[in-house]
Amino acid sequence: MPKTRLRVIPLGGLGEIGKNMMAIEYGGDIILIDGGLMFPENEMLGIDLVIPDVTYLLDKTDRIRGWVITHGHEDHTGGLPYLLPQLNFPPLYGTGLTQGLIRVKLDEHHLLDQTERHVVQAGDCLQLGVFSVEVFQVCHSIPDSVGVAVHTPVGTIVHTGDFKLDHTPVDGKLTDFAKLAQLSAEGVLALFSDSTRVEAPGYTPSEKIVSDTLDTVFANASGRIILATFASLISRVQQVIDMAVKHGRKVGVVGRSMVNNVAMAQELGYLHVPEGILQPIDALARFPLEEIVIITTGAQGEPTSALSRMANGDHREISIVKGDTVILSSSPIPGNEELVARTIDNLYKQGATVLYHRLLPVHVSGHASQEEQKLMLNLVKPRFFVPIHGEYHHLVLHGRLAESLGWASANVFVAEDGDVLEFSPTSCRKSGRVQSGYVFVDGLGVGDVGTAVLRDRKHLAQDGILVAVISVDRQTGRPTGSPDLISRGFVYQPESEELLENARQRALEALENATPHMADYGFVKNKVRDTLSKYLYERTKRHPMILPVVVEV
Repeated sequence: MPKTRLRVIPLGGLGEIGKNMMAIEYGGDIILIDGGLMFPENEMLGIDLVIPDVTYLLDKTDRIRGWVITHGHEDHTGGLPYLLPQLNFPPLYGTGLTQGLIRVKLDEHHLLDQTERHVVQAGDCLQLGVFSVEVFQVCHSIPDSVGVAVHTPVGTIVHTGDFKLDHTPVDGKLTDFAKLAQLSAEGVLALFSDSTRVEAPGYTPSEKIVSDTLDTVFANASGRIILATFASLISRVQQVIDMAVKHGRKVGVVGRSMVNNVAMAQELGYLHVPEGILQPIDALARFPLEEIVIITTGAQGEPTSALSRMANGDHREISIVKGDTVILSSSPIPGNEELVARTIDNLYKQGATVLYHRLLPVHVSGHASQEEQKLMLNLVKPRFFVPIHGEYHHLVLHGRLAESLGWASANVFVAEDGDVLEFSPTSCRKSGRVQSGYVFVDGLGVGDVGTAVLRDRKHLAQDGILVAVISVDRQTGRPTGSPDLISRGFVYQPESEELLENARQRALEALENATPHMADYGFVKNKVRDTLSKYLYERTKRHPMILPVVVEV
């Protein structure tokens, strides 16, 4: 690899929403930016989480100088408990709230003592090997978000992280326009910019809109208010607490991750709660319903979340009652729409009034819309532009947006996970690919479930399974009777005796008419599988998974 070349390798977040991760490599030094997770898509049956594939880095862990995290959302930090052990625990750099959220996560996985964590502030400059890394303030839907400027021997690259240009954020901290202008004046080789909301024209609404909406809801709600949001959305929690103070309500917090994050944010000074406002859940029973606000997890309809249990009537502490106002303060993550809709339906059945993003602006995006993305491009004025953080069509549209502002198409690079972007001071090119993709987390297993297992799960979910138990004579290898068939998810056995009996006879006839020596049990299994598969498809037009089992007697 020529020393004059800089390599930037996205390992997640390009061509998908979530699991954002990027490696930057020059000579013998590597730094990483973000390490997120993605929630499973509908066809990923039984999968809990999806994390980046870091195979490319496994033999380079001694070259990783640091891991910079832009903010505390799960799609940027959620992979850390699974990735840190694989990469030999490189030092983590992040702002106070980001490190606080990471601390809670690593503590749950018993990795806290093994992880070297450094708190940085917007404006700090880190020397990580050959890289000089500046972190600068950006506005997002979570406080303490930063972008990253990486000064390399080849030139400066700017990574925006997730951002929007909100002039009235909850915490009062604006995107650092002055730093971006300074970087631009010094010259920026490449800009890597958030593409998530590129389809939205105009500007993303300010967080202040949510405060105004909550003010109206709190003023008009005659009963208890229950608000569900992401556990990491500390700025939304602050808005709810501010409204509770204004309207004379006490606040309770439900959901393990929400309780942990609120305690951490209070401890670090990111959440300001007047004394007496926050109450234990069991203490709220002393107050009238019209004086209570509950902040909970479950805005995405997660089946095991606190809100879903309330909606299903099986939460051990909180029951939905007529007169409750439930606010879902988030937008459904792609793939979660059905879960959210089911939760809303169940809440209505319990007698609640439900408010969500399609009815009222109870949530605004934390991502820049088109005009803000244009402003970022024109402010930074990079030589090369690479859209990041979005599905493939988002990246293409963001690239075209840059071209509409005058960037030459040859200087706009729409990349995917695993693409290697190689930079010199005056050029950029794609120079091959590294291994990338999905690593599935299923229970305690990380990466042990692959596409073949998912294919089997999909097959089982669609057509079920039929186990054929074949008894054979130990001496002759011949069947001693017709196979015993056990159906699960294919047909209901008591109602399908005729079908299964005919299938048994077909399988037995096929074995009796077979000419090869029956001691070859591989042949026996294949013969039974093929015979049953053909017959059952003729009769049912279904393809159950057929598992022959040979038992010697």
